[in-house]
Amino acid sequence: MGRGDAGTANGITLQQLRYFVEIAAEGSISAAADLLYVSQPTMSAAMKDLERRVGHPLFVRSVRGVTLTEEGAEFLGYARQVVEQAELLEQRYLGRPPSRRLLAVSTQHYSFVVDAFVRMVRASGAAEYAFTLRETRTWEIIEDVRTLRSELGVLYRNDFNRSVIDKLLREAGLAFTPLFVATPHIFVARTNPLATRDRVTLEDLEDLPRLTFDQGANNSFYLAEEILSTRSSAQDIRVSDRATIFNLMIGLGGYTISTGIISDDLDPSIVAVPLAVDERIEIGWIGQQSIPLTSQAERFVTEMRGVVSDFGVELIA
Repeated sequence: MGRGDAGTANGITLQQLRYFVEIAAEGSISAAADLLYVSQPTMSAAMKDLERRVGHPLFVRSVRGVTLTEEGAEFLGYARQVVEQAELLEQRYLGRPPSRRLLAVSTQHYSFVVDAFVRMVRASGAAEYAFTLRETRTWEIIEDVRTLRSELGVLYRNDFNRSVIDKLLREAGLAFTPLFVATPHIFVARTNPLATRDRVTLEDLEDLPRLTFDQGANNSFYLAEEILSTRSSAQDIRVSDRATIFNLMIGLGGYTISTGIISDDLDPSIVAVPLAVDERIEIGWIGQQSIPLTSQAERFVTEMRGVVSDFGVELIA
């Protein structure tokens, strides 16, 4: 390993990679130093030496913390793999306990994702972990995964938005992996008269408030979280979080269109009713094309597949 240094080739040490992965997860050198019980000057010096050896700046530093450069985002994918493999070796041959688990996921507003996230956290064998779940806008999901703020994202495609979504993913160096194809449903409160119907039509919805998730400055029909986004509605309400949309379903008798998969444990006051339209919703996860998932991310994907399968929905192999 050169000069007797216990690390990787080219003089990059395993300790530097561990520091780097932690800083990227926390977005702060000082926060990462506190978590690893290392002084901030020591960690800062280690990162400057790492950047010198790599030959590129890996972070953009500001008073608010650090963000990854384009080279830093690419480097993070490889660093995660090296650190994870080293930890597996240490657990297998040195008897060390599992290390602090890290994973960040960005997603559209799906309760099955929350359910899978709960299962993953409960199943984690680590004494310490730092997991992040961001329910956010479509554009921000793609940006989060592009910059490796999140390791993977969850969103949908259909015939209407597919070409736009695929173009955005291709330009960002991301790949879409399908999980399942859903038939459209409406979500309404259990107290809504439509809740007992076998199915509803678009005409049934004309006098109800339509609830949609706000897409912010990047608002576009193609980035809408709900299908049929170009259809006009006399009563439109945009919201920014899932709790609010459920409260408005109950308080105003509104509806939103989604997959039909909803957890009674997480959302007992909301029901899904099939919507009679000739549409399909393809749900999948996105990740970096050139970087394999860490084992923690793979476990999360496995949990998502398990949740969806438990609802009787056929998975895409």
